[in-house]
Amino acid sequence: MAAVSVRNVEKRFGDVSVMRGIDLEIEDGEFAVLVGASGCGKSTLLRMIAGLESITAGEIRIGGQRVNELEPRERDIAMVFQSYALYPHLDVRDNISFSLKLRRQSAAQIAPQVDQTAGVLNLSHLLERYPRELSGGQRQRVAMGRAIVRHPSVFLFDEPLSNLDAQLRIAMRTEIRALHQRLGATSIYVTHDQVEAMTMADRMVVMNGGRIEQMGAPLDVYDRPETLYVARFIGAPSINVVEGVLEGTTAASQVRTRGGAALGVDAPGASGQRVSAAFRPEHLEISDNGALLGQIQVIENLGHETYVFVETGDGRVCLVVDRDRRPRVGEAVRLSVRPAHVHLFDAASGLRLAA
Repeated sequence: MAAVSVRNVEKRFGDVSVMRGIDLEIEDGEFAVLVGASGCGKSTLLRMIAGLESITAGEIRIGGQRVNELEPRERDIAMVFQSYALYPHLDVRDNISFSLKLRRQSAAQIAPQVDQTAGVLNLSHLLERYPRELSGGQRQRVAMGRAIVRHPSVFLFDEPLSNLDAQLRIAMRTEIRALHQRLGATSIYVTHDQVEAMTMADRMVVMNGGRIEQMGAPLDVYDRPETLYVARFIGAPSINVVEGVLEGTTAASQVRTRGGAALGVDAPGASGQRVSAAFRPEHLEISDNGALLGQIQVIENLGHETYVFVETGDGRVCLVVDRDRRPRVGEAVRLSVRPAHVHLFDAASGLRLAA
C-alpha cells in the first residue's frame, strides 16, 4: 500500500479556476472520505489522483513517486465507479479476472486469485452469472472484486453507492468498511452523503467551491466545525443557525438574536460583533426558562427518537427529544441550549470565532 500526497494542486479550464491550492496528505492504510455538495470539486480531485484528469499546477505523489506525468495504468491504483462499469457479455469470473488477463497471466495463476477475491466478497456462488442476472449490490461487489484482485497501492471510490436504494446503501457501506479493515488498503472515497462520510472515514475532507474547508476525524469535524458551511453540511438533522449581535463581556456574554432572544454563549468575539450562532438539534431542550420562544409546527417520529420543528422569532429550529416525550403540534414552548454547545461564526466571513 502507499501514501498519497497532493501538494498545491490547481485545476483550471481556460480562465476558470475550479480547484485552488489543494494540499492533502493521506497516510498509508488510511480510509479518507472526500465529501461535499455537487460541484464542490471532490470527484475532480479524485480523477486527478487517478490520472483521468490533468492538473494545471502542483504535484501528486503516490507511494513517494511523482505521478503527474504517468498514465492511469502506470499509477498502481484501482477505481470503483458509480456506474459499476461491468462488461455485460462477461460473467462474474471473467469480469473480475479481466485486468489479470490483460497482464497476460496464465489461467493457473488467475483462478486462485479470483476464487480468493470472490470468497472475500461473498461472490463465490455467483461466478457463472452475468451482470444482468445480479442485483445492484452484487454488481457493486463485482466492481470492487475487479479492483481488489489487482492488489493496487490505492483504491479510489467515486460515489459507488449512489445508485443503490437506502437500505442497500447502509449494508454496502458496512461491507466496504469491513473490507478496508481486512485489507488495510489506502482508500480515497468520494460521496455527497455526509452520513456515509461520518460512518466510514478515518479522516473526513469537507470540500466547498474547489477548496478544502476542513479535514479531520469525523467526530472532531462534527464537534468543532471551522466554518459555518461545514457546520451546516455535516449533521442530520441539520444544525440550527440564528443571526445576532454579541453583547457583554467574555465572562458574561450573550447573543441578542434578530428575533429579540438573549442566547447565552461562551463568547470569544468582541461586543457588538455580528455573528451566526449555531447549535445541534440534540443540544436544544424544552425548558421553562428557555431563551427561544416558539410554537411546534411539525413532529417526525423515527421510532427511537422524535424530531420536533419549532417556529420561533428567529425562524424554524429543530430539536431531538426522547420517544417517551409527547409534544403536540401547536404547543407553545421555550427552548434552551447550554452556552458550551453554541458554535459562533463571524457573520461576514463564516469563519469560526476561536475560543
